[in-house]
Formats: sequence, C-alpha cells, structure tokens
Amino acid sequence: MGQNRRRAFITGINGQDGSYLAQLLLLKGYDVYGLTRSRRDRTLQQIELFAAGNDGVRGGLHLIDGDLRDRNTVLKTIEDVAPTEIYNLASQSNVARSFSEPELTHEVNYLAVSQLIDAIRASGIHTRFFQASSSEMFGLTKPPQNEDSPFMPQSPYAVAKTGAHVQVKEMRESFGLFAVSGIAFNHESPRRPEAFVTRKISSAVASISRGQAETLHLGNIEAVRDWGYAPEYVEGMWRSLQHDEPNDYVFASEQSHTVRDFAQFAFAAAGLDWRDHVVHDDNLERAHDMKASVGDASRARQVLGWSATVTTQELAGIMVDYDLSGNDEVDVPRLDSWS
Repeated sequence: MGQNRRRAFITGINGQDGSYLAQLLLLKGYDVYGLTRSRRDRTLQQIELFAAGNDGVRGGLHLIDGDLRDRNTVLKTIEDVAPTEIYNLASQSNVARSFSEPELTHEVNYLAVSQLIDAIRASGIHTRFFQASSSEMFGLTKPPQNEDSPFMPQSPYAVAKTGAHVQVKEMRESFGLFAVSGIAFNHESPRRPEAFVTRKISSAVASISRGQAETLHLGNIEAVRDWGYAPEYVEGMWRSLQHDEPNDYVFASEQSHTVRDFAQFAFAAAGLDWRDHVVHDDNLERAHDMKASVGDASRARQVLGWSATVTTQELAGIMVDYDLSGNDEVDVPRLDSWS
C-alpha cells in the first residue's frame, strides 16, 4: 500500500460502474480495494488488462472475497483498509428480476446499505461515502426529474433504492456522515449485461451483421429514456466526493430518446436498417414500466462542473463496435478526460 495514496473501497467492483470506477481511480493513483463474490469475471479481467497495459496507472488493485450482506466482512475490511472513500455500487440492478426476487432485491439494495452505514459508524473511521441511487426511484414523476422531484417507485427495485437513498440522506443530515447519493439515469457501455435493452440491441446488431441471426424482438419501443456513457458517470461519482460539502446529485445526459431511436442508431452503426430486423413482441412489455425518464443534471453541472458529453448515437456506436469486435479487445473508455 502506498503510504501517501488515497484508498478507495468499492463494492460491486465487478459490475459495469464498479469496474470503470476502479480504472479511473487507478489512473488517479488510488489504492483500490474491491469487494467481489467471484474473481472469474470478465469485468475484473478488463480492470487487470487495463492496468497492465496502461502506463498511466499509478495505483494498486486489491480484491477482497466477500458478500456485501456479510456485515463482519465489510466491517473488517473498513477497519483494515481505513479507506478515504467508499463507493457502494453493489446492487441487484435488474428491474424485471426484482419482481420475481423481491426479497433478494430488498436484502442487497436496502438492508445491506443499512449494514454498510452501521459498519462505517462502528469503525470510527472518517471516510467519504457514495451511494448509487437510481432514476427508477422517480417512477411516474413527470420529467425532467431533479434532486427535489418526488419519488414514485414502481418496482421492488425502485422501492429498495428509494429506502436506501432516504436512509443515506438521514445519516448525512442527522449524524454528520459525509454521504453522497448519486441519482444516475440510464448509463450504458459495452460492459452492460445483455439483460439490459441497450446491450441486447447492440449484441443483436453484431449477430445480425455477422449473419448469425435475422431478427431482434423488442417490447415497448416508444419508452423514453435518458441514456449516457457509463465512464462519464463514474467520473461524476468521483467528483461528488471531492467537493467540500456532501449533497445528492442527478447524473444524466438531459437528452431524451426512445428505444426505437437507440435501435435505429445501433443498426445504422453497422450499416443496417433497423426496420428490416426489429420485431415487436407483446410478451416483452413490462406492466409497470416507466413511460418517460429524463434527468435534470443542473446541480452536478453547476457545483461539480460535470456534464455528459457522449451522445446517445455515439454511445450506440461504441457498444456496437465493441460487440462487432467479438469482445476480444480491452474495453478502453473513449474519453479525453481519461487519457
């Protein structure tokens, strides 16, 4: 451990956001400690390959075997590492799955957050804490949504995230914990699992382009979303903990596009017409799906100097290019700020 290095503890380091955040912090010279339940993970390999092949990496990576729900492991890690920053990015993040597994969703997305906060307080260590909140908390609230918009959660996932968000705010205001909640709107990348519609689309485009498939089945293609590029969003997370005062921040592109738009962008990136391949499937419609989700990131822009710059069309192209490569390349974020 470098004596003068800052130390970050990341839960969910093997997820999309956790892996990008780890890479960003390694470039900034942090010692990064990541909690993971499995070291046989493609995203962890991406971090290691990125670190090994990048001369700018000045920090060290340390993986810790464990589960966020295990309070003893979490407390011991915090006491041993004494992190200057903690990022809770672990989550059961699939909204559809939360309906079939509500108890697991509640355990990971709410109860584990409560235990993590208790562990921070029990350790007596002064640290800065980031909680990954979600735009799903707004539910049926009319967009654009900002930090003061009312929450109207429409899924077990959103309910659990809302509970955790309120708890973090209470710890900040009542007990003085330096705690930030980042309310991230949809942010995507080549590391998104195919359970998410953007990666489902980009993966299908690659398969169709290679002649391995002919059609892509989608549900509601008129749903409106605010899509951004995940590496930019983790930079916003980091910035939120560098500010003198803790607060909540919306991270969003502030642009609205339909699922149909994203499909059009993705197919066009491969020289294809989406209308020749997309088939609507009623069975893929979600009964409680949000119709429109668009964020207002004014506070992050004004206070943190953060804004999303990668357009949805560019994002679709990045994801399709990676899937067309066969996923054999190291996924290096396409951002000037990361160079």
